[in-house]
Amino acid sequence: MKTSWRSASLVASAAAVLALTTACGQDSPPAASQNVGATAAPGDYGSIGSGTAGAAGGAATGQPAAPSASSPSNPAGKLSVSTAEKVGKVVTDSLGLTLYRFDQDTEQPPKSNCDGDCAKTWPPVPADDAEAGEGIDKALLGSVTRADGTKQLTVGGWPAYRYAKDVNAGDVKGQGVGGKWYALAPDGKKAQGGAEGGAEGGGEAVQAGLSTRNDAKLGEIVVDKNGMTVYRFKKDEAWPKPVSNCTGECLEKWPLVEPVDFADTKGIQKKGYMIFDRTDGKGKQQTINCSPIYTFAGDKAPGDTNGQGVGGTWFAVRPDGKLVGASE
Repeated sequence: MKTSWRSASLVASAAAVLALTTACGQDSPPAASQNVGATAAPGDYGSIGSGTAGAAGGAATGQPAAPSASSPSNPAGKLSVSTAEKVGKVVTDSLGLTLYRFDQDTEQPPKSNCDGDCAKTWPPVPADDAEAGEGIDKALLGSVTRADGTKQLTVGGWPAYRYAKDVNAGDVKGQGVGGKWYALAPDGKKAQGGAEGGAEGGGEAVQAGLSTRNDAKLGEIVVDKNGMTVYRFKKDEAWPKPVSNCTGECLEKWPLVEPVDFADTKGIQKKGYMIFDRTDGKGKQQTINCSPIYTFAGDKAPGDTNGQGVGGTWFAVRPDGKLVGASE
């Protein structure tokens, strides 16, 4: 009886491991485990707000805005609508400075996820004294209470920010930064006239949540809904379950790809396509073939692949989840 009980226990354990293996899209466990003790080195890319989107007119040459322009205490005043070249219609404050939204925020319910150093680069727009001017529906204006207790303006539910490198009225240097920051269109959506294939006037780009494109140097690679290249980190785990070892400062340089319904993908392998709960409180993350996926803050426009090979640990992703230009 004792031998039989042990045999049954071993069979059950093996079945559990096999189920995990199948769920993660691998036919067998890896021959040797990876060293996952260290978290990610962010690579040789500087601070997260340091660049500008190629679609918004090239590299930045101005200095950060003076306090009178982008100070968190500077009121929004009467909002209006301006037309920015290559970007379309955008919301501006009383000084003519462009207002932005952040993809990692939420609109329902409104919530800002930009604090600390992020809020220095992207000062939140105070809700006090904000007024709807011509072209702005006042019903779309609201506010959200930030972690520090201050009230931040929302447009269509999205928290509004300025960009520290916009120093003149009409500047849109923050458009597309990190593939996460976009000027606010009058309806609260992203102004994406500057993105290739985007619709002028603020409409969302007509592109699958995850899809593929043929890169001249890398071949067929995965891109997100904004056309930004998707990457994997070699220090992550995929078996027996996904584990991300990119945390803290690393995530500022390599923003995680949030869950995308498989029905909203094109050309992506279904096997091992799943989401997982991160252990650092950053919510859920998408995987391809069970490997966590990210974008790169150093990519400023669709088509950029500046993250390829960074630190010898970051690589673009094939539609089947494999690394481009590196062994597993």
